[in-house]
Amino acid sequence: MGRTWAKAAAVRAIKTFAQSMIGGISIGAAVSEVNWIYVVSVAVVAAILSVLTSLAGLPEVEKGDQE
Repeated sequence: MGRTWAKAAAVRAIKTFAQSMIGGISIGAAVSEVNWIYVVSVAVVAAILSVLTSLAGLPEVEKGDQE
């Protein structure tokens, strides 16, 4: 796992975090009613799971291109 893998895994984790935040925010009736602690904690867990899933392999990073 090299620099290419780390960059690809970070991009995936950031996208997952953002998607989770959007999902949590859209559920709330109004922005003032959103439980921000819950939404952020769910998004952080999703990002961590994304990184752990990336350990199994990233299709965008070829086997020989993991430097």
